[in-house]
Amino acid sequence: MGFLELLLIAVGLSADAFAVSVCTGLTLEKFKLNKALITGLYFGIFQAVMPLTGYLVGRSFADMIVTYDHWIAFLLLAVIGGKMMKESYENPECCSDVCQIPTSSEGGEGNVQYIAQEASLGPARMIPLAVATSIDALAVGVTFSFLSVKIVPAISFIGTTTLLLSMVGVKVGHTFGSRYKARAEQIGGAILILIGLKILLEHLGIISF
Repeated sequence: MGFLELLLIAVGLSADAFAVSVCTGLTLEKFKLNKALITGLYFGIFQAVMPLTGYLVGRSFADMIVTYDHWIAFLLLAVIGGKMMKESYENPECCSDVCQIPTSSEGGEGNVQYIAQEASLGPARMIPLAVATSIDALAVGVTFSFLSVKIVPAISFIGTTTLLLSMVGVKVGHTFGSRYKARAEQIGGAILILIGLKILLEHLGIISF
């Protein structure tokens, strides 16, 4: 797996963490770098640990399914990507922590009123969110074992990418609201599906890069 593919997978996997970080940013009265960093660390660490776990699990039975490994990699990435895209359309403008209520202004145009207390960054809230947004990375780690990816550089890159994009997500949420939340999930899902398709087509000899 080349650098570009790994970069795209890292960005794709980061989409859920980015979306949740946007929701966190929505609740902040004032953007603070330390809060963005804490958010990024939670998501980045779990996004690195989960694919490592999946990789170790996958290695235990990779030899038994070597004939079908590229099909499995494709199906896992396609299912993950499809799930992300589906969820982005189901509730594109509402976060679990933030309710958005359209209201009418005097000029007749709708405003969005956010009603939520500032989101907690404590373990009780952040660990469940970090686990939930990194479950997909567990499955990707299994595909890494089939593709003989060098796991330490890969998970380091994915974790760092997630950390940085999560910090950006907090800033985006604070500045712009949730308008980019669904779009990020849609793009991330599409990237994972396309990477899975590329892996399969290369294995079948239809394309070659």
